[in-house]
Amino acid sequence: MFKTKFVKQSLLASAVALAISGCGAEVTKTNSASTAKNNLTAPGAPGSKPFWAYSGKTGIGTSYEAYLDGSYSDKAATGPVSKVWFSLAQGIITETMFGLIHQAQLKEMQFVVKGDNFIATELDDTQWQIDYLQKDELGRPLSLAYKLTNTDKQGRFKIEKHIFTDSNNQTLFVKVVLESLKGEALSLYVHANPYVNNNGVGDKGMVKEGKLVAADGDNYLTLSSNTAFEQASVGFVGTSDLISQMKSGETFTSYATTGDKPGNVSLDALLGSTSSKVEFDLTLSFGNTLDESIAAANASQQKGYQALLTEFGADWQGYLESLDLEALSSQSADNGRLAYASALVLKAQEDKTHAGALIASLSNPWGDTVPAIEGHTGYKAVWVRDFYQVAMAFLAMGDKATAKTAFEYLEKVQVTDKTPGNQGDTGWFLQKTHVDGELEWVGVQLDQTAMPIMLGWKLYLADVLSKEELILWFNKMLKPAADFLVEGGLAKILWNDTEIKPPFTQQERWEEQAGHSPSSTAAVIAGLITASEIAKLAGDDTLATKYLNVANDYNAKVESRMYTTKSTLPSDASNGQHYVRISQDNDANSATVLGDNNGRKGLVKQSILDGGFLELVRYGVRSAEDKHIIDTLDEYDAQNLPENLKVKYNFTFEGVEGQFPGWRRYGNDGYGEDEVTGTNYAEGGNNTPGQRGRVWPFFTGERGHYEIAKLVQSDSFDAKQQAALTQTYVKGMEQFANEGLMLPEQVWDGVGVNPHNYTFGEGTNSATPLAWTHAEYIKLLRSMSDKQVWDYYPVVKEKLN
Repeated sequence: MFKTKFVKQSLLASAVALAISGCGAEVTKTNSASTAKNNLTAPGAPGSKPFWAYSGKTGIGTSYEAYLDGSYSDKAATGPVSKVWFSLAQGIITETMFGLIHQAQLKEMQFVVKGDNFIATELDDTQWQIDYLQKDELGRPLSLAYKLTNTDKQGRFKIEKHIFTDSNNQTLFVKVVLESLKGEALSLYVHANPYVNNNGVGDKGMVKEGKLVAADGDNYLTLSSNTAFEQASVGFVGTSDLISQMKSGETFTSYATTGDKPGNVSLDALLGSTSSKVEFDLTLSFGNTLDESIAAANASQQKGYQALLTEFGADWQGYLESLDLEALSSQSADNGRLAYASALVLKAQEDKTHAGALIASLSNPWGDTVPAIEGHTGYKAVWVRDFYQVAMAFLAMGDKATAKTAFEYLEKVQVTDKTPGNQGDTGWFLQKTHVDGELEWVGVQLDQTAMPIMLGWKLYLADVLSKEELILWFNKMLKPAADFLVEGGLAKILWNDTEIKPPFTQQERWEEQAGHSPSSTAAVIAGLITASEIAKLAGDDTLATKYLNVANDYNAKVESRMYTTKSTLPSDASNGQHYVRISQDNDANSATVLGDNNGRKGLVKQSILDGGFLELVRYGVRSAEDKHIIDTLDEYDAQNLPENLKVKYNFTFEGVEGQFPGWRRYGNDGYGEDEVTGTNYAEGGNNTPGQRGRVWPFFTGERGHYEIAKLVQSDSFDAKQQAALTQTYVKGMEQFANEGLMLPEQVWDGVGVNPHNYTFGEGTNSATPLAWTHAEYIKLLRSMSDKQVWDYYPVVKEKLN
């Protein structure tokens, strides 16, 4: 599929209509005496302490690239591979990556406007709006090209930006238009804060060939314009950068270099002045040499805005047309707007060097208070659990190629004899890794070891993997995983030196506690039963029987280990019986206390509710009408629990009819902002007792899946019931999306100090967009369309005693 194939007349017309017209009038040249000082070295090294950007992204973007034989290649149909990603937050460009998806090169880029008696920055002095540049007639996004419109709070000017990447180059392209709303003469400046090579302390800056350049090691960033900068300078943030100079009342002084001392540098330029409207085309271009970076800038500038935008949109539209999005959109409450956005967002969060590497989020949680001293992945990394959710979403929307490539990638993150530093047993999957497989966190989470087996079985049933391919992967990857789920073994790598005895997991799906977890155990049972079926296909009946017998043994002990009949919850909110979040021993009624978590003191296990029990239904381990499930729902939904133990919240949104449910991860969750002080999670590097985990929107999808399962099992999934599900769970998830249709990890629940004046149900600064949330939404639409839970494994129900 060549790029030009997807250029449709409608897309061309849309792109032309959306292009800025009538701009470029009255460009007034500015001659500054300070340019005479342009050979000076910038003072103030190393600059202020760097932090990552705000994590609540309203947009992310990259180009669409086609596979060639399951890999990304310049020889693929879409041509040279662009390895540039960007994000948007609070009206400006934030973290921009080049190379591997976690390798940040820029913290932020914003524009500064100077009038006769004021200096205004986009971040502090404007109100912003975001939209997609390329949409269909229903308002569904057709690409990840954005239009940001930032209006001065005092009504003096408006800035419009069109932002996307060069599909065949290592360039972020930004068209910027400044409009003077009162006819006042205004000057437009650009201010960029590079974090080249994934840190904010190692950069050097210089003016080179009329361009602004930052470098760290073999990573280079070049900022250029289609018209010559009237004034260009490099400096150190907080001391000699543009904003520091102007806000201290100084004249903007140009510096040609930051000298020999690296630090937190800035790239600054005067673009031009106008009393009406003026536009500029800026490029942020990257390379592993200075020449590569400058060549990328020149190539993108030469090709120009319209050609680049048309090509960018055509590639993404071609991808969308290959998916089953119409069927999913028919189940939505917003005409498919979020479904289309979710498809784009999920595909954008895949690395392009290591095909199939699906990250959790293109963000650093609470990044604005996380120091950027050393390289940091944040959520731009691989967790096999999140990975499974996203791979299943790709399958649900008809992208079999990405689902298969992702499955094959998993071999890279499985513990083997070749895993660096491994001195223990093999077969389990690493907790968190870089996309190239580099170890980061090494806790054993048994659901993450089961899910690759489950995914392999689903791909076989969908004819994505042939029988021969499945058997090959069984012998190479899935059998070692299943064996570990049966036998366990020694996890001995980096800090970890622990004997694992399944189904007791070292960490459950929230990565905080050891014990018997309903969600982890559900995955382990499903993993072993699907492994048993694969073993039969491979002709190993003995192994198949072994896996099945162990699965049934684990299943027989679920309630004794994890269902308490001695709840410590208030009697007016509980009948005394429910699944616990996790149990550290084999007796659900023993009065053991959970470990401290995220600043919160641990409480007795019978007082902590968690939605993980619904995974027992999702995978087929328990019926939706099982007594233990029904009993637990009462407590899970209770509104009269103490605030810290309560998990369900009902949300309303201005101008939207209805009430929509949301749930926290579990009672006593501390993974969130401090409800007493309003500070970010672990701000300053230390947990605080007031930290509070907020509502996670994907639980609305999980509950929707449970309700689907209940209707299917009672044979009452009629049109009326389906409409009710759409209006409650599908529409509920859609309400949690922000202005850019990004779905967050957490939303504001209204409890405690409000650090950013969030509205009720608005995404917080934890991580947006979260791939898991977008995946859950896609899977919910598919489940609604199929009238069957997408993650359901019929063979699990069939094989359990």
